[in-house]
Amino acid sequence: MSPRGIATPDVRERLFAAAERVLESSGPVALTSRAITGEAGCAKGLLHAHFAGLDEFLAELVLDRFARTARQAEALPGRAGEGTVTENLVAVSQSLLTSTAPVITGLALTRADAAVRIREALAAGAPGFTALQDSIAAYLEAERRLGRIADGADVSALALALVGTVHHLRMTTWADAPAPTDQVESLVALLVGAAAPRS
Repeated sequence: MSPRGIATPDVRERLFAAAERVLESSGPVALTSRAITGEAGCAKGLLHAHFAGLDEFLAELVLDRFARTARQAEALPGRAGEGTVTENLVAVSQSLLTSTAPVITGLALTRADAAVRIREALAAGAPGFTALQDSIAAYLEAERRLGRIADGADVSALALALVGTVHHLRMTTWADAPAPTDQVESLVALLVGAAAPRS
C-alpha cells in the first residue's frame, strides 16, 4: 500500500483496473471507493483525491475505455488492403466488445450523475461510438477505393450496422451469457458479403 503523502504512479489507470477486477469478482453491489482502493493497494482516500466521488469515477472509467477503443479504431483505415476485410472488421469489433465490461457501462448508466457526465462528455466531443463508426466508415471507404468493397456500397450504413449491433451486444451480454463472438463474426461475414464487388 502506498504510504500517505507518497505519489502513486499512473493512479487513474491503477484505480480503473482495480474497479474492473472488483466488478468481475464481486459484482456491482461490491463496488465502493474503499473496495476499489483496497483492490488497488493504495490509501483509502486516493480515489476521492482524484475524483469528486464514485459517480465521477465511473463516468471517467467508461469514457477512458471508450477513448482507448476509439484510438485503436483510428488505426483501422491504415490497414486497408492488409489481411481480409472480414478479419479487420472482426478485430475492431472484438476490441469494442472487450473495451469495458457491460456491467461497468450498465452500472454507470444507472447512476444519474454518472450518466449525465457521460452524455455531456460525448456531446462535447469525447470519443465514443460515433468516433468508432467514423473510423470504420473511413476504413471501408479505403477498401472501396482498393476494389475490395463494391463501388455502390453505403459504407456509412455498413459502419452504423456494425457499431450499433456491437453496442447492443455489449449492453445485453452479461457474465453468464454466451460470448457474442460468433454473432459478431456472422454479422461481419453478412455485411462484407453484401458489400463485396460482383465479379
